[in-house]
Amino acid sequence: MADDHLKQKIADHAKTLGFDSVGFARATVREAHRTGLYAYLAAGYHGTMFWMNSRAKLRGNPAVLWPDAVSIISLGLSYAPKGDPLATLRAHGRGNISVYARNRDYHEVLKGKLKHLAQFIISKGGGQAKVFVDTAPLMEKPVAHLAGIGWQGKHTNLVSRRHGSWLLLGEIMTTLDFAPDEPHRDRCGSCTNCQTACPTNAFPQPYQLDARRCISYLTIEHDGSIPEEFRHKMGNRIYGCDDCLAVCPWNKFAQAGREQKLAAREDRIAPDLASLAELDDVGFRTRFSGSPIKRIGRNRLLRNVAIAIGNSRDPNLLAAAMKLARDPAAVVAEAGAWAYDRLTKDDCSQTNSPKKHYD
Repeated sequence: MADDHLKQKIADHAKTLGFDSVGFARATVREAHRTGLYAYLAAGYHGTMFWMNSRAKLRGNPAVLWPDAVSIISLGLSYAPKGDPLATLRAHGRGNISVYARNRDYHEVLKGKLKHLAQFIISKGGGQAKVFVDTAPLMEKPVAHLAGIGWQGKHTNLVSRRHGSWLLLGEIMTTLDFAPDEPHRDRCGSCTNCQTACPTNAFPQPYQLDARRCISYLTIEHDGSIPEEFRHKMGNRIYGCDDCLAVCPWNKFAQAGREQKLAAREDRIAPDLASLAELDDVGFRTRFSGSPIKRIGRNRLLRNVAIAIGNSRDPNLLAAAMKLARDPAAVVAEAGAWAYDRLTKDDCSQTNSPKKHYD
């Protein structure tokens, strides 16, 4: 087994690379985690994320993912915002983008740091190492819990006593044998803030999320028309949703994230809906180059923009809604027609005082 001195060296070097949390765990997850995953999939809560089902055996057992791995090092990087992350929900005529997506793609930011750390580990301790960021079939939140970084809260995301609900996670699997850290105790207690804050009631019960009702899923992962029952609940959220994260009481201990590549850019905090409605494919790819938003494509984003326009009740956006209703992409045109219909039915053209943008 690798000694504690090497463990400390790795933790210290991780901090110099910008990571805020470091923990060590065995290359496994508990049976309860696997059981929970399979029950989640059986209930259909994953929606159209079919890759979760097809790779369930890999996700539920790190030993299958890499049989030679002995330990997993879990790393957390804070992206806590400087101000109120929900303030832009009140920004009339503008879109709300999830805090993590207001600058560079965090996958690339974390991957670069993880590769540097993996090289450091090999140089100091030998063995082999592989890095993972989100897209790999690894249950990163249970692993982070077992590594002592935090616990999986009632909103199903990781919660840290120091960083609240604002940690991005990455992992290094290694053939080195490290003594595991103590798993973190659940500290949600009787709090239900995240459950009651959800605009679409996406939590059937605490610690369980029905992605099919989740605005983050609907605006990012879902590629078709968004069911009408959720549209007015979306408000001006055009990419993701932070409501359940933002209301977590443990956020009061979180300091603003230090990573400048993740610090919010002014043009991505609350972008103008009318200008977004003008984007063609080239304009979209140029505007969101290097952003995680780029991966959902122009049509999916403009579908979301159309719904936000419909929820704005702003007569000045009628022209933008009409333009989207004539878009060659069917999913955009359908949402644009819905937006135009909602704006005109609300008779918002008769007033210059727009109503509240969400119900």
